[in-house]
Amino acid sequence: MIRDTIPAEEILNKARSVGQYYGFTPLTSLTSYAGRRSVGRTRQQAGYPEAVAALALDSVAETVAGFLKHCRNAACAPTQRQPSFIWHTNIAPGRSVQKKAVVQFHALGSDRAIADAVIIRALIALVRDLFHEEPIVRVNSMGDKETRARYARELSNFFKKRSCTLPEECVTHSKQDVFLAAETAILLDVADDLPAPTEHLSDASRKRFEDLLEYLEMTETPYELGRTLISRGSAWNDNCFEICVGGRRVAWGSRYNDLARHFFPSAPVCATGAVLQIASEGIVAKNTPPARLRFSFVHIGDDAKRISIRLAEDFRKARVSLTQDIGVESLTEQLHLAERRNSPYLLIMGRKEALEGSAILRNRATQEEIILPLLGIAERLKSFA
Repeated sequence: MIRDTIPAEEILNKARSVGQYYGFTPLTSLTSYAGRRSVGRTRQQAGYPEAVAALALDSVAETVAGFLKHCRNAACAPTQRQPSFIWHTNIAPGRSVQKKAVVQFHALGSDRAIADAVIIRALIALVRDLFHEEPIVRVNSMGDKETRARYARELSNFFKKRSCTLPEECVTHSKQDVFLAAETAILLDVADDLPAPTEHLSDASRKRFEDLLEYLEMTETPYELGRTLISRGSAWNDNCFEICVGGRRVAWGSRYNDLARHFFPSAPVCATGAVLQIASEGIVAKNTPPARLRFSFVHIGDDAKRISIRLAEDFRKARVSLTQDIGVESLTEQLHLAERRNSPYLLIMGRKEALEGSAILRNRATQEEIILPLLGIAERLKSFA
């Protein structure tokens, strides 16, 4: 029996912990800085772009659009050199929580599959903590615009050919929205012969999907292929996924490049994100200033990145005072972020260390370095705390 309602303070504390260890910055820290910088924002700048206001967005896309509006108003436009990994919630300390608590994880500015993989891993960790059950992860790909158009034609042909055997509801929906018709067929359990979107992927979309599956396998992340997992509407593209507990979807995620570009029109923006929703209750105590983090974990190369994803839970369970920027490729940028945090220690892993199963611990004050084996590293770091 999964939990139907979870105290708001528990949700906030666990989301904050997951965000820290997987390298997600709280949106509140970005918006508070922006509020100090810009006072004369116009009403048009504060609202939705006209193109977004005209879109028929589903409830999750509406939530993502609200997040993007905050990001734009905070002037935190991402770049490929410095992608932004951000978490956000509607739970505010000192206020009564809304009936439906929302926690979001987003990666802006990263076109690589590692962005999707880190969000999925963060969600798995949070869902395990909140529901005390092992979640099921289902992944699929709807492809890019070219793929969606091709898939829409296949669905249209499918419903025309089977109009005499399918439920009337499916046939009626297919005349206005073939994706809605497909969702209806799935809900009514008459989708055994439904065309799969992955059979129509463009080369670029197929490569993105294969890269995600490779990342999930290399990081030992459990998942299932969701043949009937589809995304409807113009907000979503390419990889999509859901997190289920007890047969119920609790989180949904997808790429949403086109939606993000409406908010950041000056440059193409790659974006992926996920939204978790759960009934909640209670009042959260007011925030206490976060303690300075003792360790900043920096890594170079895919081998080190994959290991860092697997180690995140070890560090979190051991309560090591550590954070990392898994999705940031540049070592220089990772060191810059560590400098801003003023962590006393750097934990460094490159390809050589990843292959050898070790990491370098550097004391930033003395520049002294020691090599630590990865086996049991979380407990070893406690002696330096």
